[in-house]
Amino acid sequence: MSEKDNNIKTTQCHTLIIGTGFGGLGMAIQLKKAGIDSFTILEKAASVGGTWRDNTYPGAACDVQSHLYSYSFEPKSNWSRKFGLQPEIRAYMESCVAKYDLQDHIHFSQEVESAAFNKDSGLWIIETKGGDRYEATALVSATGQLNQPTYPNIEGIESFKGKVFHSARWDHDYDLTGRKVAVIGTGASAVQFVPQIVTKVQELKLFQRSAAWVIPKPDRPFTGFEQWVFESIPAVDRIYRSMIYWKNESRALAFTRFGFLLNVFKWQAKNLAKKKIKDPVKRQRIIPDYPVGCKRVLISNDWYDAINQDNLDLINDQIARIEEHAIITKDGTRHEVDAIIYGTGFKATDFLAPMKVTGLGGLDLNQAWKEGAEAYKGISVSGFPNLFILYGPNTNLAHSSIVFMLESQIRYVTQCIGMLQDPGLHYMNVKAGRQSEYSSRIQEKLKGSVWEAGCTSWYKTASGKNTNNWPGFTFSYRFITGTLDLHDYELQPLSTASET
Repeated sequence: MSEKDNNIKTTQCHTLIIGTGFGGLGMAIQLKKAGIDSFTILEKAASVGGTWRDNTYPGAACDVQSHLYSYSFEPKSNWSRKFGLQPEIRAYMESCVAKYDLQDHIHFSQEVESAAFNKDSGLWIIETKGGDRYEATALVSATGQLNQPTYPNIEGIESFKGKVFHSARWDHDYDLTGRKVAVIGTGASAVQFVPQIVTKVQELKLFQRSAAWVIPKPDRPFTGFEQWVFESIPAVDRIYRSMIYWKNESRALAFTRFGFLLNVFKWQAKNLAKKKIKDPVKRQRIIPDYPVGCKRVLISNDWYDAINQDNLDLINDQIARIEEHAIITKDGTRHEVDAIIYGTGFKATDFLAPMKVTGLGGLDLNQAWKEGAEAYKGISVSGFPNLFILYGPNTNLAHSSIVFMLESQIRYVTQCIGMLQDPGLHYMNVKAGRQSEYSSRIQEKLKGSVWEAGCTSWYKTASGKNTNNWPGFTFSYRFITGTLDLHDYELQPLSTASET
């Protein structure tokens, strides 16, 4: 060990969790409930919340109902509306931190740079960009799938002299009023913020690579009486959540097996566009040419009204380049703008990026995943002992709440961490054969899904492998993650490890 290594501050804990979104906080709470208090949470930012801290753009809201997009063990009876807004969801998460006394476990402004498994010690060595080092028996990544903003590969993107920001890094100090603004992208974020800014700006140039299927959002505020009933009669709150769950769950069949059932959404979207948008050219451009569900189905009650605004120019022509004060499309048109807002989503298939993660024998996780990310039950990766991923490969949903999936994963990981409390167990490594068999089954099931209908989406890698979505019901996932089967893992006892 070098003199520099001796000067590095090292913090030791049994379990280290990366991230304070729903996954990381939920994991920490369940560890506490299991009597496991030796854990540390590293958070790259200065506050908790994950994607609900980062995405503060106007109109930011959830597209899953509030009662289901919250922990089952921590119900909130006074949600202000059926679909939670960003500030309220973030406040809910902060209240969980306070209630379960997680403050002292969280180390803020600690972005993980690398994590390497030491076979001899059976410990993960985690190093942060700030120069600190942590050692832990178990490493839980709760960084999510939507945390690294992505920018398009456009010539001259760095040359623009006006204001530039990504929707996930919204600049609230910049006043859009009276400006000529370009928005690149028409995905889930743009569907929410474009209606909020279109009436403020002078001109809005909306650059669309491909249209999205947008259907009505069954949203409204809860009445005071409804909130009182939820609070006074907890059973009603639980029944209401259950009703939402099963209604949403019924849609899984449409996404995974019977895509034609989604045509009702196509009818809704076309009917709404016809009713709201008077310009036939805009109306034609805003309706997709791919099957419903192939890409994420979006919900909004004001999207088509925004598209109908006279100061909004919907542009389908491909962008050729960006200059100091303008965007030039392939047809040669010059669009002069004061600001560019990128609503271009996230690097969803780069699960643990930009961390460098190294396992047994110096195996790099990026190399292990060169053909596309995969993990046993979306949680464990062979060659990376004692590493557990929340919201990992093929655990994303198109029909229900990711919080439900996270709770299933957390229950499974808690069992694994419980096993690793045994001082005689050096490490546990999922068997390569089990992981391979599982991943093959997942990919086979995905073949019959609507996501394989021929379009490109953030669900897939550049090679076309769907690394993100779960091809079934959430209750079936909960079933397979219900009990830890030790036959799935190579269990390395301490004595054997010491001899090797």
